[in-house]
Amino acid sequence: MTARTGARLLVDQLLVHGVDRVFCVPGRSTLPVLDALRDTPSIRLVVNRHESGSAFMADAYARLTGQPGVAFVNRAAGAANAVIGVHTACHDSTPLVLFVAQGASAFAGREAFQEVDCARLFAPISKGVAQVDRADRIPELVAHAFQLAVSGRPGPVVLAVPEDVLAQVSEAADAACHEPLQAAPSDTQVAALRRLLGQAQRPIVIVGGSGWTQAACDNLRRWAEANGLPVACAYRRQDLFDNRHPNYCGELGVGANPALAQRVRSADLVIAVGARLDEATTDGYTLLEAPRSRQVLVHVHPGIEELGRVYQAALPICSGMPQFASRLAMMTPIESPPWRDALTAARADYDAWQQRPAVGAQGARGIDPWRVMQELARALPPDAIL
Repeated sequence: MTARTGARLLVDQLLVHGVDRVFCVPGRSTLPVLDALRDTPSIRLVVNRHESGSAFMADAYARLTGQPGVAFVNRAAGAANAVIGVHTACHDSTPLVLFVAQGASAFAGREAFQEVDCARLFAPISKGVAQVDRADRIPELVAHAFQLAVSGRPGPVVLAVPEDVLAQVSEAADAACHEPLQAAPSDTQVAALRRLLGQAQRPIVIVGGSGWTQAACDNLRRWAEANGLPVACAYRRQDLFDNRHPNYCGELGVGANPALAQRVRSADLVIAVGARLDEATTDGYTLLEAPRSRQVLVHVHPGIEELGRVYQAALPICSGMPQFASRLAMMTPIESPPWRDALTAARADYDAWQQRPAVGAQGARGIDPWRVMQELARALPPDAIL
C-alpha cells in the first residue's frame, strides 16, 4: 500500500481490470487522468473529436472483444454528448464503463461551471450511476462498475469523478479484477424445454442479444442441426448464426422477409435465446401478442428483469448464453421431428428473398443496391467486415 493520487489510483484500477484501450476527448477536469495514462504505456489512449465518438468507439470495442469498453468525458457538455452512446449500449446490452470528470465536489449543488447531475442524466439509460467522493473509494467503486457492466444483462455503467478527488492522495489498496457472473438453467428447466420441443409441430428459434462466445454459437448450431430446427436472428444480430447454414432462415427486424414473419406468427413454439423480443425484432410487437402470445414461448435471457417485461413466457429461463448453449449441446435430440419439411421450406423462403427484387417505380436507372451487395459478396473474402 503506497500513497497515490486519485488519478493514479484510478488508472491502476484500469490495469487491474484488464483495460488496454481508453477513448476520450481531453478536458480540463480529466488532465490528471491523462497524465497518469501518459505514464501507462500498456493502455492505449484514443483521442476523439467528439464525446459521442468516444462512447460509440467504446461500445464498438466491447462488441468486438467481449470486454467492457471504457471512455472518459468531461463534465456537462462532454457528459451530454456521450448520452447517445450510452443509450445505444443500454439498448444493445453492451458492457461499457463511462467516466465523467466533474467539477470540484465542494461546489456541488451550486450550479457551478458546467455542473450536471449525472445520476439524473444517466439513470434511465444505464445499469448504474455513482459518484466517487473520496479517493480511497476509487478501487471499490471502479470494481463495482466493471462487475455490474458485465454481469447478468450487460450494459453501461457511469462513474462520476470530481476533479479534486483525482488530486487527493490515498494509500488505498487495489481491488481484485472483476469476474462476470451469469445465471445458468436448472435441470428442471432444461427438461421442460425438451418436453415442449417434443410436443411441438411448428417450432422456430430466434437468436439474439449479447454475451455470446464462439463456443456458445457452436453449441447452439449443433443443437439446431441435431433437431432440424429453423433459426432466425433478431434485429442486428445476424452474425450469431452462419447465414449460409441450411438451418438459417433469415433475420427479423426492419424490412424482414414477410414469409419469415408469417412463419413466426404461425409457429406453435417460439424459443427465443438471448433476444429481448423488442419492437424491431417483433415487428412492432405484432409477431407475438403481449402479454401472452398465441405461440408457446420459451424466453431465455441473462437479465432477470427482462423476463416478463413485455411477454409472459410459458417457460422463462434466466441464463447467460454460454451456460444455456452448453446445456443445449448435451440435450438428447428429438427423434424424427415432424418439422423437417418446414425447415426446408423456411430455408427456401430465405434463398428466394435473396434474389433480385422486381424493378421499382424508378426503373433501372441509378445505383442498384441489390447489385452492389452482390458485387461486394463476390469480391470480398468471407470474413470481411463493412
